[in-house]
Amino acid sequence: MKPILIAVALALTLGAGPSIAGNGHCPPGLAKKSPACVPPGLAKKGLRAAPGDYVTDYDYHRIRYPDRYDLPPLRAGERYYVVDGRIYRVNSETYEILDFIRATAALLD
Repeated sequence: MKPILIAVALALTLGAGPSIAGNGHCPPGLAKKSPACVPPGLAKKGLRAAPGDYVTDYDYHRIRYPDRYDLPPLRAGERYYVVDGRIYRVNSETYEILDFIRATAALLD
């Protein structure tokens, strides 16, 4: 066997080959991400919005008439948004999610 082929076979046997997330290995750059081992383009898909996230990262709808949802009055600089069927209190300048309020079955605006 040629020396190059022996080196490649040995490297693959010892696990020095490329890391593949699908077989239980995670590339070092993705291991430090949150969620771990999930590429950036897939990180938000299927996950619920949470305080600290930004509404602009999701498909959202602004609630213009909070009284239709029996929501408490907002403080200055806040708005309500619906993201994936859930109502959130959001900072109106930064669009940062401040609080999860509750789930909703329909949009009433």
